[in-house]
Amino acid sequence: MPKNVMQDDAEKILAVAEREALRLGKGLSVAVVDSGGFIVSIRRFDGARPMTPLIALSKAYTSAVMQRPSGMLKGWSQSDPVFFGKVGDLGQFPIVATGGGVTLKLEGEFVGGVGVSGGTPGEDEAIAQLILSELGYETDFSEWAGAREAAAETKD
Repeated sequence: MPKNVMQDDAEKILAVAEREALRLGKGLSVAVVDSGGFIVSIRRFDGARPMTPLIALSKAYTSAVMQRPSGMLKGWSQSDPVFFGKVGDLGQFPIVATGGGVTLKLEGEFVGGVGVSGGTPGEDEAIAQLILSELGYETDFSEWAGAREAAAETKD
C-alpha cells in the first residue's frame, strides 16, 4: 500500500501539467507535496509569473494536510472567516480555499497533494483534476459536518 508520493510520482504529475501548460500556452507552476505537506517537487514552467510557485505550493499543502481538495474549503472559509484565517496561519504554508489544489489519494490512503497556479481559476482546477484522473488517483472526498450547510448559507 502506498505511503507517500515520491519523486518518481512527482515527475509523472509534472509531465501531465507541463503537457497541459504547453497545450494552453500558459506559464504555470506546479507543486507536489507528500502527505505531511513537505515539498517533493516544485516546477515553474517558462512564462510563469513570479508568485505562482508559492501559490501552487499553498494549494498543494492545503490539499495534503486538510486531506481534501483546496476548493472544498471555500464554504468553511466563508462561514467562519476568523477561525479559518487563524487555522490558515498555523502550518508551514498558508491554508487556502480556492480551486487548483487536489489531494492525492490511493487505495483509500492520503499520499500527498498537488497545486497548480498560473492559469485562470478554471484552468488551474481542470489541470489538477486531469492529473488525478490520468494518473489513477481517487477523487472521492466526504465533506466535513456542516460544510454543505455553510456553503448553502453563503449563497443566500
